[in-house]
This record gives sequence, structure tokens and C-alpha cells, in this order.
Amino acid sequence: MAKAELFQKDIPENERVFYYESEKDDPIETEEQENKIEVGLPKDYQFIPKNPFKRLYGSILYRGFKLFGQYYERGYWQAKFYGREKLKKAGGKGYVIYANHTNPFHDVFGPAIAADRHIFTIINPVNLLVPGIGKYLPLIGGLPLGKSKEEKAAFNEAVDKRLAQKNCLVVYPEAHVWPFATKIRKFPAGDRSFKYAVRNNLPVFTMTTTYHKRKDKKNGDLPRMDIYIDGPFLPDPKKTEDENRAMLAEKAYNSMQKMSKHNSYEYFKYIKKEEKA
Repeated sequence: MAKAELFQKDIPENERVFYYESEKDDPIETEEQENKIEVGLPKDYQFIPKNPFKRLYGSILYRGFKLFGQYYERGYWQAKFYGREKLKKAGGKGYVIYANHTNPFHDVFGPAIAADRHIFTIINPVNLLVPGIGKYLPLIGGLPLGKSKEEKAAFNEAVDKRLAQKNCLVVYPEAHVWPFATKIRKFPAGDRSFKYAVRNNLPVFTMTTTYHKRKDKKNGDLPRMDIYIDGPFLPDPKKTEDENRAMLAEKAYNSMQKMSKHNSYEYFKYIKKEEKA
């Protein structure tokens, strides 16, 4: 598969297949991933900028980001969003969206168009090196995972603060981008990412991107998108933190499985190597 591109080019039909050994395999890898180079955060990285001018610049940039996102999602991908009204059930609280990971750039813009408030997205530090957009991700809401004990503590503090400010946290529990995938993969970290909703006692929603044939052929066979919002799924005050994490992970996975049945076009195939043989 070609490297990630903002405006994806149609892929020749005979190249639309990825043979994988594990669901942890990456169809698209950065140069750092290919060469197994560990990417960390800059020294003294600030998850929430202290400089007021940097915060103002980020606010302006986010507005431009959303404006471009409207064109990119609804124009280029012909995306339609369903179930956005369900987000009102958050009742004025912050909330967490869990989404399937199927397009490196739609997965940046899509949640911002779907959500009814500012989004903050958990990302891998390697995303900061993505050409064109990487260096701007922290300014528009990217929260890179820390490696050290200090970075992890600062990261968790930033997540809790953003949720307390009634924002939306976006998580991709599948972890690896599988472009145009129509199946929901198991969450490699299990229910660990559901701790953010549980410890803040906030609702969980799912956002499932599905793929369909276009009526026009301006972009070849590239699919269009329908995006489904589902929820809310709430922590149970009678359950322990571990029980709530497991429960919410199961509900989110089942919800995404259910919504993935709306897929009507398999543009790109994923075949396990043992099945190929």
C-alpha cells in the first residue's frame, strides 16, 4: 500500500490487498516504524501550552482545521454523519468517543466534524512526524502518549483536565490504521483505554466509519463514507473500575461491530496469511 496521502489516489484493483499475520501489523508505516526507530516526545513537552499566544494560535488554527475538515469530509469523501443527535445525551459533560481506525487523515478530521465540541485525540508520538500536518497536531488537540513515568503522569493530567473542561476525548482502540477496513479488530490494549471515561465518570460514544460505492467516478473506485455515532454507554456506579472498563470496552466493541454491518463496499481486502495458504 502507498504511503498515507491527504487526497488518497485510487489504488489499482490488483494491489488492493494486504496479507497480514497479526491484527497488530501496519499496512502503512512511517520511515521511523519501518526502521524500528523509537520516537519520543521533545524534552519538557507541554501537553497543555502555557504560553497564551500559543493557545490563541491553536484556537485560530483549530477553527481553520474544522473549516477545511467540512470540505474534506463532506466534499472529498462525500461523508454523511448519522446519530450526531445522540451526543446531546452527554448532558453538558465531557465525553469519550471510541472510533475504528481506517483512514489516517479522515481519522484526524472526521471526529471534529462529528462532535459538538472541541476534540482532543490520543495519538502516537510518531504521528508528530507525519508530513504536512504532524507538527500542528498538538495545536489542534493531539495528545501524544508519553513514554517515561513523568510524561505519562503529565499526559493523564492533561486528559483529565480537558475532559473536566467538557471537551471530547477521541480514542482509536484498534491502535493500528487499516485503510478502508470493513471489519472491527480486537483492541490490542484490551479495556485499558476505557479508564479515561471510568475515572472521570463520563459517557462513552462510538464513531464507526463505513464504506460505500460512489455514484460518480471522478476519483476512480475510491469509496465514500457513512459515519455512525452510537451511545451513550455509561459507567455503573455499583461496579468497580476494572468491571466498568471491561463492560464499556465490550459495549463499545459490540456497538462498532453492529454499525460496521452498514458497510456495503469492500474496496480493500485484508487476508490473513494462513487463510491465503
